[in-house]
Amino acid sequence: MRLLQWAWLGLISFAAADTNVTHESRNILPSTFKPPQHFRNVNLVRNINLEKSYPRETINVVVENIDDQPQSEYYLPFEQGTLGRIGGLEAKDKKEPGRTGFTAEVVEIDPYSPTEYYKITLPAVLPPKEQITLQITYYVLSALSPLPAQIGQMDKQYVLHTFSAYAPSSYTTLKQKTKLKLPTADVPDVTTLPADLNAEGKEDPQKQGTTFTYGPYGEREAGAIQEASVRYEFTKPLTHGKLLERDIEISHWGGNIATEERHWLTNRAAVLKNHFSRVAYQQSAYYNPPTHALKEMRFPLTAGSVDAYFIDDIGNVSTSRFRTNTRESNLEIKPRYPLFGNWNYGFKVGWNIDVKDYVRHLKGQSNSYILKVPFFEGPKQVEGIEYERIVTSVILPEGAKNVRFETSVPLVSNTTGLHRTFMDTLGRTIITLTAVNVVDEFRDRDLIVTYEYPSSARFMKPLTIFGGMLVVFAFSWVIGNLDVSIGKKQKTA
Repeated sequence: MRLLQWAWLGLISFAAADTNVTHESRNILPSTFKPPQHFRNVNLVRNINLEKSYPRETINVVVENIDDQPQSEYYLPFEQGTLGRIGGLEAKDKKEPGRTGFTAEVVEIDPYSPTEYYKITLPAVLPPKEQITLQITYYVLSALSPLPAQIGQMDKQYVLHTFSAYAPSSYTTLKQKTKLKLPTADVPDVTTLPADLNAEGKEDPQKQGTTFTYGPYGEREAGAIQEASVRYEFTKPLTHGKLLERDIEISHWGGNIATEERHWLTNRAAVLKNHFSRVAYQQSAYYNPPTHALKEMRFPLTAGSVDAYFIDDIGNVSTSRFRTNTRESNLEIKPRYPLFGNWNYGFKVGWNIDVKDYVRHLKGQSNSYILKVPFFEGPKQVEGIEYERIVTSVILPEGAKNVRFETSVPLVSNTTGLHRTFMDTLGRTIITLTAVNVVDEFRDRDLIVTYEYPSSARFMKPLTIFGGMLVVFAFSWVIGNLDVSIGKKQKTA
């Protein structure tokens, strides 16, 4: 199976590194900007999944072009201040999921505008009177608020999520509904709306198990909102990654790929009402009740990983377990202390993998290589993890050139530069890719890098070492033959 995967990767055409920038090139528009009313939403279903520590929203909408000209730009509005917490926004054709060419970018960040927009560009213009079924998915970071904000060490945690029962839209919507999927049936508070708002005159929302449904609603004008909220039990940590830095260093001579990740985490859960009790915490370990503290992390690493290490600000984290074989590798660590609400923890993990398992020759090109690794890995938790910023750097062998990359993780910037390390001459090519507002559901997405590594570059380092040793020997010989005596030597009879 792996050989087949590498075979088709050899046929992919890659965009140059400087053409992969997305989402950061924001067009600032005036606060009076309003999207042209070229479309209308015929039918819209919005799903908000609250089973993890961040909401995932999916909008399935039938869009019709009501203009007399073909159109291709669809605007999705967000309240000011919310847009900076939106991540992983992707659009596709729900009826043709394999269809590519959809792009999304932020188009308004005017500080005086109450509304900001994502502009979704269709892969082809939509003719007048024609329809397309869009599926738009995105995540909202820092969206759940513990309520109450302070609880006891062993208390249940409840979180509050606020939203609009009407889906955000820049266009008139003829019919819509909003569905909430909760992780539990323990829901003490949920907003109820008058039955006369419901197109069928039913109680709003309708409850079925852990699902709450608002609507259906009849025609609503562009920008219509109906505030609502839900408070439910979520006795799990709200793990928030402030920053994740990941370095991937390729060595053809050493036959190794060295990977290191540096994490800065915080727990957005409710803060402790009283002081932390180590005794109560140790006693609870026997029956392991639900807790809003982050107690352990599990890292499913790339198969074949070896030499794992794990260090925090104090030193090596000794409470750990590392298992590896040819099919899987797993690292389990426990922080030096449990992370309760507003507690922080910084640490780094690293490991090595065999270069031949993840780097291949491009078909028919002896000096060209292709690298396929995850864009990021990090811990994989049941409750999920959100990241404000991820910076992934790939350090290629010295002499590598014509570097290109491809990834499905939405990026905000990429740079190419030089990285100098021990015994380098000119330095190694390094590409640095930055993504913001990413969730752990993206952790399995690949980063594919192609580069040329000519035969002459492979001998650069040994020649440098050889030349350096010659210089040292020559310098030593010169020093050894210097006459540093004072005065002339006396001849003996």
